[in-house]
Amino acid sequence: MKEAKDMMKKSTHSLKYKTRKPKKHLVKEESVPFKPNHYSDVKLLQRERKVKNRIEKEFIRGGTKYQVIHHSPDKPVDLSKWSNRIICGDSESVLKEIPSNSIDIIITSPPYNFGLDYDSDHKNDAVKWEDYFVKLNQVWTECARVLKTGGRFCVNIQPLFSDYIPTHHMVSKQLLDLGLLWKGEILWEKNNYNCKYTAWGSWCSPSMPYLKYTWEFVEIFCKGSHKKFGSSNKIDIRGDEFKKWVYAKWVIAPERNMKEFGHPAMFRN
Repeated sequence: MKEAKDMMKKSTHSLKYKTRKPKKHLVKEESVPFKPNHYSDVKLLQRERKVKNRIEKEFIRGGTKYQVIHHSPDKPVDLSKWSNRIICGDSESVLKEIPSNSIDIIITSPPYNFGLDYDSDHKNDAVKWEDYFVKLNQVWTECARVLKTGGRFCVNIQPLFSDYIPTHHMVSKQLLDLGLLWKGEILWEKNNYNCKYTAWGSWCSPSMPYLKYTWEFVEIFCKGSHKKFGSSNKIDIRGDEFKKWVYAKWVIAPERNMKEFGHPAMFRN
């Protein structure tokens, strides 16, 4: 009997020893907070996957990267009539006066058709979407005409999500149909500015909610070639500036005291 009790004590001691060791190991692991940079292959996760024979595959896909239309040197054009001036008028009408292939870059932001109040706008920024896109296309046609080969076209637009109209996609389709080449898209983060309204769609219901967007879009196109022709001697951008400005996300919030300055669209960078 005594021998049996001694054997049970040894067995119990052995059992406690075996269960105690893994417990100690688990506690030690839980006490170390997880840090992503401690992952053994974190560098692999951060590294871009290399594509073998990249150029050959780009030609197979048939994109527009290497597309170049016949380019002849731009003829000198007298633009003194329009240079360093603010011209008020209908965009389509004013553009018709500008010579073809004379402009290096166009930056525009058309009315969004949201129903906002603009000075001298008797339609109150609210027209039928069909008419809206017809008018835009007439302006885009003139923009494409006046651009130089390799010239850039940048349009800032914000879709009206409550109407479920993907304005940025539809404008992009118009520009592609005019023969312009899509170069990229910039997200303009406005730091929640566009979410300060109470239109939620189906409040507290999954039936038909509105998605909230804190950003707008800047669609970038070019004419004839992705490469901008010009003298390399005139390039003055620094390496740090280049790295900053090729990043396709802007974080520029609006000025909070626009009324103080009497301007409806001021932004701080």
